[in-house]
Amino acid sequence: MAEDKSTQKGRDATAEGLRRDIDENLKRVFEASLDPEIPDRFKDLLAQLKARGGTR
Repeated sequence: MAEDKSTQKGRDATAEGLRRDIDENLKRVFEASLDPEIPDRFKDLLAQLKARGGTR
């Protein structure tokens, strides 16, 4: 059974959209892994150490 051209174009557009979504999500995860967020409790501890003159 022959597929009509509009059906094939629709599939191609859907596949392209999926590829774009996957690429964007992979980039987002990769960038997040490069710049991890420091938990607030560690920031507070660092601030306390600096206030005490804890750097040697």
